[in-house]
Amino acid sequence: MCTNALLHGCLRDRLFRVETSLTGNALRVAVTDPRGERLPHPHTPVADDQFGRGLLIVRTLANRWAAEKLTVGKTVWAEMGMPGGLDA
Repeated sequence: MCTNALLHGCLRDRLFRVETSLTGNALRVAVTDPRGERLPHPHTPVADDQFGRGLLIVRTLANRWAAEKLTVGKTVWAEMGMPGGLDA
């Protein structure tokens, strides 16, 4: 998600933000960047594509993920379940 923010979401002199949070049963990672005109979506790359697999990896590893349009920019987030949770 950070690589996508760098490649597709950055504008000159504008930063992107990474936030993480941990609950009893999930790790949530959210990346916010200033470009919200297009929300990302996974696609199937062909074998010799250099890019285009990041969201496929996120979709495979995450229990849930989404992209949300903001007033300025967008946030892409993913939640990964914690086996046994923190209380195990």
